[in-house]
Amino acid sequence: MKRVSERPTNRLIEATSPYLLQHAHNPVDWHEWGSEALERAKREQKPILLSIGYAACHWCHVMERESFEDEATARMMNEHFVSVKVDREERPDLDAIYMDAVQAMSGHGGWPMTVFLTPEGEPFFAGTYFPPEDRHGMPGFRRVLEALAEAWTNRREDVRRQAGQVVKAVSRGVSLPASTDPLSDDVLRQAHAGLARMFDSDWGGFGPAPKFPQPMTIEFLLRCHLRGYDRALEMATFTLDAMANGGLYDQIGGGFHRYATDRRWLVPHFEKMLYDNAQLARLYLHAWQLTGSERYRRVVVETLDYLLREMRGPEGAFYSSQDADTEGVEGKFYVWSYDDLVREPGEHGSLIAARYGASPEGNWDGTNVLWTPRSLEEVAGEAGVGVDDLDRAVSAARGRLREAREKRVAPSIDDKVLTAWNALTITAMAEAGRVLDEARFVEAAVGAAEFLVSSLRRTDGRLLRSWRAGRTSGPAYADDYAMLAGACLSLYETTFDHRWAAEARALGDDLLRLFHDPDGGGFFQTGSDAEALVVRPKEVFDNAVPSGNSAAAEFLQRLTLLTGENEYETAAISGLRIVREHMGNAPSGFGTALSALDLYLSDAKEVAIVGATEAPETRDLVLEVWRRFLPNSVLAVGDPNDRDAARIVPLLANRKPLNGKPAAYVCERFVCQQPVTGAEALAAQLA
Repeated sequence: MKRVSERPTNRLIEATSPYLLQHAHNPVDWHEWGSEALERAKREQKPILLSIGYAACHWCHVMERESFEDEATARMMNEHFVSVKVDREERPDLDAIYMDAVQAMSGHGGWPMTVFLTPEGEPFFAGTYFPPEDRHGMPGFRRVLEALAEAWTNRREDVRRQAGQVVKAVSRGVSLPASTDPLSDDVLRQAHAGLARMFDSDWGGFGPAPKFPQPMTIEFLLRCHLRGYDRALEMATFTLDAMANGGLYDQIGGGFHRYATDRRWLVPHFEKMLYDNAQLARLYLHAWQLTGSERYRRVVVETLDYLLREMRGPEGAFYSSQDADTEGVEGKFYVWSYDDLVREPGEHGSLIAARYGASPEGNWDGTNVLWTPRSLEEVAGEAGVGVDDLDRAVSAARGRLREAREKRVAPSIDDKVLTAWNALTITAMAEAGRVLDEARFVEAAVGAAEFLVSSLRRTDGRLLRSWRAGRTSGPAYADDYAMLAGACLSLYETTFDHRWAAEARALGDDLLRLFHDPDGGGFFQTGSDAEALVVRPKEVFDNAVPSGNSAAAEFLQRLTLLTGENEYETAAISGLRIVREHMGNAPSGFGTALSALDLYLSDAKEVAIVGATEAPETRDLVLEVWRRFLPNSVLAVGDPNDRDAARIVPLLANRKPLNGKPAAYVCERFVCQQPVTGAEALAAQLA
């Protein structure tokens, strides 16, 4: 059998996406999405076979091996269809539109996504994974190809009518009317009550297996705690503890896997995604600010160190994901045989195995997924050793186990750089760096941000979605703009370099110009300058990452607090009005939107500190703000001798030191309390 590199290539060999490059040696005559494929479909009057997936998707790999590498299947695809392969992470707009179509036609969704389109791009049949032959009630892929080719040849008008109906259904789904009902805390209370009903009081999380981490939902619960809502902190911390104890968390290398397949958080789906780890690190940081639990601090540091060690490229930006599979086996890199687990740490091997919940028979397919179902005290008591002695032994063993694991074949990395996902990482790194006094995290945040604003832009200033190996692909979306703007704001609140405040405002202005819907409210996913698709989507659900609509609603309110410009807040609130009727009923799908609503309804604090930024007295005031969990606040710091400070950050305008000392001004909607010069007095105003 020929090696992959020796096989003939198709058009995907020119792609930037690692996922597309994985299919560059298929016998399928693949196209990327674009004018060439669409014009060919119209010219030859062939339907389009659209296949959407991503590099870390296990079942995408399976379908490739079973169908796309099969010569007979490829011949059918090449004869009857124009086949188009899309990386959902590069083209979230296509993914959103056609996922809506898949769900409308089949009642469920997922990846790989398989959609059949008219030459005009209208979907008429859709599904997800198809096996090569009929199996478990699913039709075989070749049988699907035969049936659809026959339908297109002999019943084309029926097919087109079906496609038109699907497009109408998808269009209705993206046209959400703006609510005229008040945006009140009744919505927050309803969402909190819904989460309480879904809460798994035995193992944490919400709902049955499979269980996803849902960082945005738990972030909302931390805000509910600040509002005094019953059990909000308990639900949040119980879930955070369970996730950190489980196999969802990489007990040896740090960082979180994508989701757990069971209620106990034991067996994960093993891919690691940049966006999960960025959001979870920030969430655990906020939990540490609220509780002081050292364990949460450790999770933050280990997770961000994992990203620095394994997911950062030489240019300073962060890669997208690590695969679940190695050598064709899911989880092989991460699981342990009992014998290896006992042998590698040396003299304390059996004790280490007990700590990590391992057994000779294994806890998953004869192997052991490492987790910590029992406390350190329980394991130490059973073994008759001191807790401190066990803790030291475990710490030493983790290093040796990681060294042993690194000798294995490592999971492949999707090394493309995505703007939105990097923005989430910059925010987490910046916040953790300032709160935990870890300079390496701040330096990493600045480096990644500098790369994004310089290398992911066209010459006309238009932000781009993706970069890989010196090549970019496609214009950025609303989430890219909103999240990068928010990341720049976090960098400003960390470094007090006014460059980042100016960058945040410029991105905010572009967000309004390109994506805001002044007629229907909220934000389109695609820019006004983007290619025309069958519908112009509005992404409103917070799924694995915040939607562009939610991220814009949160960021633009914060920008209003810094600038006093109500135009930003008006647009932000329009984004909340189009989801008002849904937030309370489906809280797990609107975590960031609910946090943005909490910000709107809160007595948000604008803190302006005026003094030499390196002066110890200024630093004391800043630290008083940093150490607290103040989600509904902004912080501006400026040197009184800096003439540009107030121009770039209007919150600093007319603020002066007090009796020659650095002063803090705590304001609400630009109405300020008396300035103070001491950290204790500032603490009283922030309480």
